[in-house]
Amino acid sequence: MNIATVEPWVEAPLRRFVDDARARLALLLHPSGQVVAQAGFTREVDVMTACALAAASHATSGELGKRVDGHAFRSLHYTGPDRQLFLSPVNTARGAYICLTVFNGESSLGLVRMYFEELCHDLAAAAPPLPAAPRPTIAADFELDLNRNLAALFGREPAAT
Repeated sequence: MNIATVEPWVEAPLRRFVDDARARLALLLHPSGQVVAQAGFTREVDVMTACALAAASHATSGELGKRVDGHAFRSLHYTGPDRQLFLSPVNTARGAYICLTVFNGESSLGLVRMYFEELCHDLAAAAPPLPAAPRPTIAADFELDLNRNLAALFGREPAAT
């Protein structure tokens, strides 16, 4: 199955999940709807549509769960006449993602859930840590830092403060 990723660390865990769970389609996306990886889609417009709908469904079910039960619904499962859908969040060091899996009679919800837990573990292990956020520039330090950087740029010693 063809897998396309934006983040290279996602490819191996997603490929293993799709193969083991016998999924027909899979998407890993940010909660905002931006695709991170896709498997099984042949048209770009289908990926974009599925991402938008998956993000909206995840947000809606989360809010509905908070209103009904006091906490967000974690996973969704839908059974159609030919295919089934499983939608659930994945947490990594890079942040939260949503995984959409579509499968048919060659698989089962139990099989997809079992391999989904492995996918969550594999993605958490493979995710590189977020880069450290740059230190905010404080107005008091701005002139000092500017002079130090200019001195380094022009090969001079910074002025003593």
